[in-house]
Amino acid sequence: MARNRSRQECWCTDASVTGSHVHRGGGQRLGTASPLRYHSERHSGSQSMSKTEGTSRREFLQWSAVAGASAGAAHHCHASGVSPSDGVRAYRRLGRTGMEISDISFGSSRLRDHQASVVRFALDQGINYFDTAESYTGGTSETVLGTVLKGKRDKIYLTTKKGTRPDTTADEMMGSLDGSLRRLQTDYVDVFMTHAVNEVERLKSDHWLSFVDQAKQQGKIRFAGMSGHAGRLAECLEYALDEDMVDVILVAFNFGEDPGFISKFTKGIDWIAKQPELPRLLAKAKAKDVGVTVMKTLRGARLNDMRPYEAPGGTFAQAAFRWVLSHKNVDAVVITMSSEDQIREFLGASGTEGVAANDIPLLRQYMALNDDKYCRPNCGACLSACDYGVPISDVLRMRMYAVDYGDLGVARKEYAGLSVNAQACLSCSATPCQSACVHGLAINELSVPAHRLLT
Repeated sequence: MARNRSRQECWCTDASVTGSHVHRGGGQRLGTASPLRYHSERHSGSQSMSKTEGTSRREFLQWSAVAGASAGAAHHCHASGVSPSDGVRAYRRLGRTGMEISDISFGSSRLRDHQASVVRFALDQGINYFDTAESYTGGTSETVLGTVLKGKRDKIYLTTKKGTRPDTTADEMMGSLDGSLRRLQTDYVDVFMTHAVNEVERLKSDHWLSFVDQAKQQGKIRFAGMSGHAGRLAECLEYALDEDMVDVILVAFNFGEDPGFISKFTKGIDWIAKQPELPRLLAKAKAKDVGVTVMKTLRGARLNDMRPYEAPGGTFAQAAFRWVLSHKNVDAVVITMSSEDQIREFLGASGTEGVAANDIPLLRQYMALNDDKYCRPNCGACLSACDYGVPISDVLRMRMYAVDYGDLGVARKEYAGLSVNAQACLSCSATPCQSACVHGLAINELSVPAHRLLT
């Protein structure tokens, strides 16, 4: 079966500027594959969907001592509120889809039924790409988006996702898609992804390929993709790109993931790459004109830890987004948004395509505060160390949801879904995993409290 389905002071910029909006890749604000055009085609009888349309804390601190000397010390004063943003200031072409999407887009993994106003505010600020999944808040995320975005389908793009197994049938996937469409109150989504992929077998499944063909033929999806952030992500991405199976990807990527990108700032410092494959694979995706969206850009999102170090008008979150958006192979950031103030803060980084001088001390300070507790996505180096088969990275990710994100409900629900949890850690000597983390995390000191918190 064929598998081809488918300005602060900055150091770097390759954007073209039109009016107050920055466009990377050209096109009008909504590009050649606008929701309006597709919406009109579908409802006039046309089904055309052309595709033309790791680092350790010690290492980071070694580098940042050099960077800090040139960039100046961090402002050790509390940010006196977030400066109002001008809304979205840049729309970027999402690869072969031709869609021009907001460079900072709406993630809805924790969207609750009382947060419709947050979605409305995001829409009013110019955000036009909304990412969800059937599993997010038990389907509530899709339901809230559907309620708010009803009647505005020609103005926005929707992505949803489903976690699949190698043996999940095409009929089961179609049933899940139909459920998502009902909750979203639409008859199609722009992108449908297989969610949290960490095994190539899921991508090799003929069930998935058959489902994608059927869903596209029926006009229920325009493009297909995959998301992932676990230890075998590189292997899965390689396969999906080689087989031309995806039009869009959503992957974990942040300022600690790309030694090649930051080498321009490190000069003589020997930067050791912990995730050397990810930047290469993002470049490969870009070369194949696959749209690249990224998540986990805030490395745990402990934003309150950074307030004492932020200056008015420049926050850690904005620095982290500028870092990622400066990467030439990234199209957009997908970030969970929970309040109007948070949206204003996040959009303060929209339209900038370089790292500002004041950003570097903030990124350095964040790593100094949190790097000994942050389990890196896309790693998995510790997984073979546990004699009991504890999925260490999953346990610590769910700890992050509870402790760092402050969402105990979601964390406990996901933890309950693990086939093996960290129960064994309670009586283990911790010898097997003591030195298993290449980033120096004390795994047992994190996994034991995490298990107690999540059960």
